[in-house]
Amino acid sequence: MPASQSRARARDRNNVLNRAEFLSLNQPGGPEPRSSGRKASGPSAQPPPAGDGARERRQSQQLPEEDCMQLNPSFKGIAFNSLLAIDICMSKRLGVCAGRAASWASARSMVKLIGITGHGIPWIGGTILCLVKSSTLAGQEVLMNLLLALLLDIMTVAGVQKLIKRRGPYETSPSLLDYLTMDIYAFPAGHASRAAMVSKFFLSHLVLAVPLRVLLVLWALCVGLSRVMIGRHHVTDVLSGFVIGYLQFRLVELVWMPSSTCQMLISAW
Repeated sequence: MPASQSRARARDRNNVLNRAEFLSLNQPGGPEPRSSGRKASGPSAQPPPAGDGARERRQSQQLPEEDCMQLNPSFKGIAFNSLLAIDICMSKRLGVCAGRAASWASARSMVKLIGITGHGIPWIGGTILCLVKSSTLAGQEVLMNLLLALLLDIMTVAGVQKLIKRRGPYETSPSLLDYLTMDIYAFPAGHASRAAMVSKFFLSHLVLAVPLRVLLVLWALCVGLSRVMIGRHHVTDVLSGFVIGYLQFRLVELVWMPSSTCQMLISAW
């Protein structure tokens, strides 16, 4: 019996796993991590809960997907940003009268004068003056509907501009007439929408010769181009203004006031 005990003790001494540096391997919890400093004590030494570790792993698995979503935008986003960049680049290149140091600065006053011909205040004042001077029922009917279209244009442009609040390609302050008609922002171009609506209105309700009809269309195009040249609007602002002006004309045609309604409004006024 003592011989068997001595053999067992010798076997334990020869077992490598019974050494001090390997004792932690035989424990159920596994090896203890080595620390270069003092052992932490207190609540900070406790391992984090299993739920936090699982949450961190889930977040780390989701981060690459989010990064891929940001680095790989959709085709619509790429197309929109590309068109926006082209619009800004073209608008800045066409803004040759945007400032005193511009290449066409000497023609700035003339270009601004072309833009004033499409302003709302002169058109509303001229329409009211012609309406007062008119003595025919047909003329009063046309002028009354034109006045309705001009008021609709000012309210529509002011509402859309207040909603979008897009700035122009250059830092240009609006004029006093622009503040009166609430034409402060860039999108859409109010002068362009008014020029398109008025030219289409005259082409539909006035008997004009072919040269005058061509000049009327060229005038509308020049008004829109002048707003880009002085740096007040982008190219897309002017194009959108042309579309809005045509849609306003179609709306006025749908709600066209007959002569009896116009006479009632004139008498009440």
